Amino acid sequence: MSAPPLKKPTVTEREARQVAEAAREQDWRKPSFGKELFLGRFRLDLIHPHPLPTDEAVRRGEQFLTKLRDFCETKIDAALIEREARIPDEVVRGLKELGALGMKIDPKYGGLGLTQVYYNKALALVGSASPAVGVLLSAHQSIGAPQPLKLFGTPEQKQRFLPRCATTDISAFLLTEPDVGSDPARLATSAVPDGDDYVLDGVKLWTTNGVVADLLVVMARVPKSEGHKGGITAFVVEAGSPGITVENRNAFMGLRGIENGVTRFHQVRVPAANRVGPEGAGLKIALTTLNTGRLSLPASCVAAGKWSLKIAREWSAAREQWGRPIAHHEAVGAKISFIAATTFALEAVLDLSSQMADEDRNDIRIEGALAKLIASELGWRMADELVQIRGGRGFETAASLAARGEKAVPAEQVLRDLRINRIFEGSTEIMHLLIAREAVDAHLTVAGDLIDPDKSLQDKARAGANAGVFYAKWLPKLVAGPGQLPSSYTEFKRGVDLSPHLRFVERHSRKLARSTFYAMSRWQGRMETKQAFLGRIVDIGAELFAMSAACVRAELLRARGENGREAYQLADAFCRQSRLRVDELFTRLWSNTDDVDRKVVKGVMAGTYEWLEQGIVDPSGDGPWIADTTPGPSERENVHRPIG
Repeated sequence: MSAPPLKKPTVTEREARQVAEAAREQDWRKPSFGKELFLGRFRLDLIHPHPLPTDEAVRRGEQFLTKLRDFCETKIDAALIEREARIPDEVVRGLKELGALGMKIDPKYGGLGLTQVYYNKALALVGSASPAVGVLLSAHQSIGAPQPLKLFGTPEQKQRFLPRCATTDISAFLLTEPDVGSDPARLATSAVPDGDDYVLDGVKLWTTNGVVADLLVVMARVPKSEGHKGGITAFVVEAGSPGITVENRNAFMGLRGIENGVTRFHQVRVPAANRVGPEGAGLKIALTTLNTGRLSLPASCVAAGKWSLKIAREWSAAREQWGRPIAHHEAVGAKISFIAATTFALEAVLDLSSQMADEDRNDIRIEGALAKLIASELGWRMADELVQIRGGRGFETAASLAARGEKAVPAEQVLRDLRINRIFEGSTEIMHLLIAREAVDAHLTVAGDLIDPDKSLQDKARAGANAGVFYAKWLPKLVAGPGQLPSSYTEFKRGVDLSPHLRFVERHSRKLARSTFYAMSRWQGRMETKQAFLGRIVDIGAELFAMSAACVRAELLRARGENGREAYQLADAFCRQSRLRVDELFTRLWSNTDDVDRKVVKGVMAGTYEWLEQGIVDPSGDGPWIADTTPGPSERENVHRPIG
């Protein structure tokens, strides 16, 4: 007899944290540059000399990029996709024939077997032609069926599904629900065991590729019962299965061509053989998949930065004001410098993180998250600065520019398209908390029981003793280091001197660790509520990581005779800009408006300032804030349209 369907879970804040904590990778089996950075240890040896792909990886990757570039230039009409809000089916078919669905899939399953480095280069290339096409490929391979199957699938599952994913079938990843975002403890979609099957019921929201998908990776909650551990579990589901309805194709401010929908499951039978990993492992599978999957977003940001730089250069040379090109006015020149230096640094972060992922000798969960965080924030700012450089033309659509006889530059579209990156695959705010948790892992490992209210006095005493030993060794090392020696890192002095920047990183890595320790001592168990503080800690770490990557990349290019002098100049500019942001962030750790902000928020939510909202008309339509997701049969037309 099958277990009864699940009711929508109600969870406390503490229970939600426990679910998230259980899904974390608990161990650090490999070294991590990011983890060491937050602990005050600048391990330059982990990233320098810069790791490099093999000759075979380069040959295979460059060969595919040549074919992909030709396809992008001749087959993808970005203006058409933007105008019609849809990628033509023939473009998708062409990508299938090119092998683009299988870029990361092993050749033995019919894929191209590209490295993470070249996969990201391919995404950047196709994303520059059309961000919507880039998202189609990324959602399919970065978080769709291929990646979790590669990491956690059985040999039988890989043999069944990966050849399809490599050549014909588009996949989608279904985790989010209308009432569940970054808090998976409240996930309501159920998967009830019934014989050799599971029966799925529930509604999933923002299913990128879901409208056209052939295969779905679905996260659903299995109820605990005899013989079933239960918990959030991953399944590969045939998108055409009876009981699956794509109820809506969603529309957004940007990425107008993406096939993102609402998917309802009603009594959908899924064979137990389609379960990926054991019951209860779904969130861990999702988070592990995202460790490298998140690197697809920095790829799109790097592409946007390169394009923004090209347009800024060309436009600023053509446009004259007050007798000279606008690039020679400091107000505009500073923006161009920011775009150039930031594009260089973000590509350095992306390539370094990707190569470390390929080599698999470092744990990159922090680096991948930092790359996503800083790229999405600075990428959006670069696009915003380009719009400002273009002035009124930046706000005008490409179609309107073309209609009145000017170059059709879609600057406003890129701004709209990039905005989602600060939300996709972990919002900036959630990334702050996720990275902060990893950054303080060493402290919680040795002293966590001291601040856990559920632990006994005996446990606390034991934790206190362990913490005493750890901090007696660790704290003295934060006092001094190579960053205080003028002779440190002098191998980075090549005309332009980057060694002061690396010394800055080393000193401020220790300062960051001291600040974190002081905050934990001060707030103890309340540390997790200090989200603004933790966000600044993480942002500092992201800047230090980007500075390190930029310097290492500059030296790599110099050593290889590839624009080394210019690379050093760009790295120097980025580091100088980044240092100003780091200094400001350190100041704001302790001098900020956090307390005042909390009081204002309480007032807003209590209605104290409701008078401030008077004098307007609210154009919002009627309807609930969150759509009803009661399980049951769909009452809407199925808009699922697989592309053959």
